[in-house]
Amino acid sequence: MKEIDEQHIAEAGLVVFDITAADEETVRLVMAGLEKHWATSGTGPVRRMPGVPGVTARVYADIRRTGGESP
Repeated sequence: MKEIDEQHIAEAGLVVFDITAADEETVRLVMAGLEKHWATSGTGPVRRMPGVPGVTARVYADIRRTGGESP
């Protein structure tokens, strides 16, 4: 994955989530759950690295703003 750019965490409330799970379905469920709570970069690509167990994805979020569904 790309390096985390300073603009992604330039202010309080901006976060970067690196998600790792055994399978793609789990990663997508986590990304969808984050979207319900906060404004995020959306469901991103899921990657599998050769020789590394599981799959990974990255999500950028602004926890100061609510997502698509309020709790």
